Amino acid sequence: MLWVALHFHDFGPATLETLAAWTCQFTPKVSLEPPHALVADVHASLRYFGGLDGLLGKLRDGLGELGCAASLAVAGTPRAALWQARAGGKDLDEVPVGLVFSSDLLKAIGVESLEELLRLPREGLARRCGQALVDELDRALGWLPEPREFFSPPARFDAALELPGGGVAHAEGLIFAARRLLLQLEGLLAARHAGVRGFDVELLSLQGRKTEIPIRLASAARSTDRFVRVLREKLAATALREPVESIGVRAGDFVPLAGSSGALFGDARAEGEAWAKLVERLQARLGAGAVHGLATQPDHRPEHAWRAVEQGEWDPREFIQPGARPLWLLAPPRRVPPQEFELLAGPERIECGWWDGDEAKRDYFIARREQSLAWIYREGGEWYLHGLFA
Repeated sequence: MLWVALHFHDFGPATLETLAAWTCQFTPKVSLEPPHALVADVHASLRYFGGLDGLLGKLRDGLGELGCAASLAVAGTPRAALWQARAGGKDLDEVPVGLVFSSDLLKAIGVESLEELLRLPREGLARRCGQALVDELDRALGWLPEPREFFSPPARFDAALELPGGGVAHAEGLIFAARRLLLQLEGLLAARHAGVRGFDVELLSLQGRKTEIPIRLASAARSTDRFVRVLREKLAATALREPVESIGVRAGDFVPLAGSSGALFGDARAEGEAWAKLVERLQARLGAGAVHGLATQPDHRPEHAWRAVEQGEWDPREFIQPGARPLWLLAPPRRVPPQEFELLAGPERIECGWWDGDEAKRDYFIARREQSLAWIYREGGEWYLHGLFA
């Protein structure tokens, strides 16, 4: 096993628990060491991140974006990694004794480093300083096992950040603060292989007034950049009458979301995400009710066989096409004389709607009309053009 320890000098906007959840995106084996550290077994993750240097680089970059200051260390045991991180990344034998043990005897005899401590006779050390000290040394050296309880990332996210000075009264300042919280959310979602369809941002003014900003996405996501893009549009439409002293982000209802991978013939997921981003920006600017998609619903009458939906609400695999249907419907249908078309296929009988007062009894045909394919029906002895095929 290979362990990475993080000793935090400054948590920034985070807590030890939220940082543990964020770290779980690198490995599921993350263990807390309160109050200032955590340790992670990264052996099984090295290949995914391109080796130890790649993983450590990702960790350092991510912690910098979160606004956290931490010392990192790598060792073959969790105890050794924690001691080295506490000492600022020094080698194990250079770790000052005073950082890991409190012993007047060791001070009195002039033992300053773990290297010097390990030179002392074990029997005498156990007799004078206690067996517990020797056992700790053995765990650090890997001579005794050290079972660890691993952190389980939560199924919800709720974090807040106090803003400095007299508060923030402009959108970009709020975006900067929110981004740090959303990075924590992204890490948690990555750890759970999940995404969200939305989250809520809460602004608390210096006067104690709360402003709720619901963020809704067109499809499940866990990208901080995508979250920030929609939040920026929403903030642009939000009047900030007072400086904001704190900002919070809440998210739940996580949904499964696999990681992206390359595709041989294009990336359908990337194309779908591009559409989702466009929909999100339009909804943020115009309002959710102003932008919607179209989906079918189980009604044989063509004019009633559609409904407005949110993106991602309808799965086209659930739809069974009852027959050939044109892309373009005329509303209302236009009466046409029989000599203007030539019947090619049909009839298809549609009887529906007796229960809602809009009953239809029609015989539909596919016909040729003016060098195009038309959808024509007969009702009450008259012919009507109802749609045109592409």
